[in-house]
Amino acid sequence: MLTLLPAFQDNYIYLLESPTGLWIVDPGDAEPVENFLQAQQCTPTAILCTHHHRDHVGGVRRLAERYGVPVYGKGPLIPAQTVAVHAGPLELDGESLQVLEIPGHTLDHVGYLWKNYLFCGDTLFGAGCGRIFEGTPALLYASLQQLAALPDDTQICCAHEYTLANLHFAATIEPHNAAIRHRLEHCTHLRQQGLPTLPSTLAEERASNPFLRCGEPSVIAKARSLGAQGEDTLSVFTCLRSWKDRYQDDSHPYRFTTSSN
Repeated sequence: MLTLLPAFQDNYIYLLESPTGLWIVDPGDAEPVENFLQAQQCTPTAILCTHHHRDHVGGVRRLAERYGVPVYGKGPLIPAQTVAVHAGPLELDGESLQVLEIPGHTLDHVGYLWKNYLFCGDTLFGAGCGRIFEGTPALLYASLQQLAALPDDTQICCAHEYTLANLHFAATIEPHNAAIRHRLEHCTHLRQQGLPTLPSTLAEERASNPFLRCGEPSVIAKARSLGAQGEDTLSVFTCLRSWKDRYQDDSHPYRFTTSSN
């Protein structure tokens, strides 16, 4: 069972109940997790961290100390880390996960794949991708391509409710893309009901996320009009990511603005 706990303005903390354990993913705040666990009368067995930004790890130490659980992550900036992960298989509570190294947003960024659930932090968003804080466009694009190679039914469990803002941006890149228009209508309805737009599927992302569509003629043409240095996919991606950094859209009431998108 997958549970999304809202935190801060637009974060999600994920709780995943496997047959043998209960895992907390990216607890930026301890309080909503503690409230949920108390209400459900359950106990976690592990904390999984995708990267070191405070809105993803701010509650880690408190939860680790309270529940006495191991903390998984990459690099020295993960609080209370007990298990350093790297790309490859990971055995957790008798279950097999896959760790994916997906840097670009940060250099220590990893994703966790269990069955068809992908916890990808701030690398891949609904209809978007993360800002580049510590990496390079080439590094982030390679990470996105690694994720894009996963099966269509992969559940994209990213850490922020940015989908609507990202879809408005996507519509400026491909205004005639029916998949973007349909997803925008659907996600607007979800947000009006107070429901999350996540998880999405990788098939949805391939159809409507411009950062996974850098080889499409319509996306290439738009990037060229915006000053892309070439028509290769990396040049297109670099141009789109740079333009997204400066893009402003105040046309709808469900837009969120934070430093990660």
